Amino acid sequence: MNLADEKINVSPSDKRFSTGKEPSANEQASKIHLQFREAHEGHRPHAGLDPSRASTGVVWTTERAYEHGFLDDPEAWSNLGQGAPEVDDDIEGSFERPHTIDISMSGREYGPTSGIKPLRVAVANLYNAHHRQEKESQYTWENVCIVPGGRAGLIRIAAVLNNAYLGFFIPDYTAYNEMLSLFRNFAAIPSPLKEEDGYHIHPEKISDEISRGTSVILTSNPRNPTGRVVANPELAQIQDICRNRATLIMDEFYGGYNYTSNCDGTTVSAAKNIQDVNQDDVLLIDGLTKRFRLPGWRIAWIVGPKEFIKAIGSCGSYLDGGANVPFQEAAIPMLEPNKVLKEMKALQRHFKTKRDFVLSRLKEIGFKISHIPDSTFYIWLDLSGLPDGISDGLNFFQACLEEKVIVVPGIFFDLNPAKRRDLFDSPCHHFVRLSYGPRMEVLRKGLDGIERIVKR
Repeated sequence: MNLADEKINVSPSDKRFSTGKEPSANEQASKIHLQFREAHEGHRPHAGLDPSRASTGVVWTTERAYEHGFLDDPEAWSNLGQGAPEVDDDIEGSFERPHTIDISMSGREYGPTSGIKPLRVAVANLYNAHHRQEKESQYTWENVCIVPGGRAGLIRIAAVLNNAYLGFFIPDYTAYNEMLSLFRNFAAIPSPLKEEDGYHIHPEKISDEISRGTSVILTSNPRNPTGRVVANPELAQIQDICRNRATLIMDEFYGGYNYTSNCDGTTVSAAKNIQDVNQDDVLLIDGLTKRFRLPGWRIAWIVGPKEFIKAIGSCGSYLDGGANVPFQEAAIPMLEPNKVLKEMKALQRHFKTKRDFVLSRLKEIGFKISHIPDSTFYIWLDLSGLPDGISDGLNFFQACLEEKVIVVPGIFFDLNPAKRRDLFDSPCHHFVRLSYGPRMEVLRKGLDGIERIVKR
């Protein structure tokens, strides 16, 4: 038989990427739910393309906003979905960010994939000053790897992990699942947290995960999207449970947005509880993105045992090529410990004021606020008390677009339920993540739009 003459007919309806059941009647009645389904199935698949890779979280919500005019006139919108803080220089007590950067001759060259040594020294010094004073075991530059952003850091970590079960908790920053699924050397296993418990990670939960065979645990702390923090003594207990039993990966990007210590500048970090910086299997991820309010610089770091850091630095040669050298050089003076402490005090005062304002407005509008966020700049907003047409995340998101407001549906902080179950069955479905990262005037405008939706 000549295969070139053989014709194979494939109906577009046969090209399904989802293994879930057909949309329910509730979904069939909602245009935005069907659009979400199609994005995950791939309504026009190409042979070599997995379209689900292009439809996650903030990217998907931003694309829907583009369809409503956000790209053409962003100033007319209130983007309460983007996970970024305001970047202006007008926060009282905050140091002014560089407006220009001098590029040295070494800045024109390829940099080390582990980062330039002076910045690695500065990061180690910052952690020792803020978290390890009077402790015998101290970080050195060899315990630090500079990476081009948090996602790149997580991907590097994933690349060096051994065969393992990797546990993470939902709701959480579910780009974890997309990034980690790039690698087949471990299996990522989600573990749901309880809404009635404020989505808290108890030490007993960690012990249960290890008992069932999990040897790597990844979590954000403070936590995205719930705005809750695991602090000492519970954080120390969790680290004690993991010691010599599991590798603990702590995403600490929101550690500076801590409102539990009267805005005294204290940063949340597991670094404080580490006994030996080269023996405790704890990897910390942070950077300039959130607490230094420089998301466009793409400068982040991983702090951990030397052996881990050496491997993480090496794999940058085939994954991302390393961070931008001129921005690394410019970051060094920002990390002086006293300067950072003063910056964190200003940050916490400013963002706590915004948090209180947003919560007050939401209560006035009629939202039920069960748990006050004690960290980050997010509110995990419960929609269950709203009318049926806007009481789920996707339909509320759709209504917000019509008012030029962007939020992130809670469904994105679950583990891709489009492939597992009916969307309405997700425990995250009646939530949205609302960010109070933007400037106050943007928050006011966005909340005015939300009030119009609820009062219709």
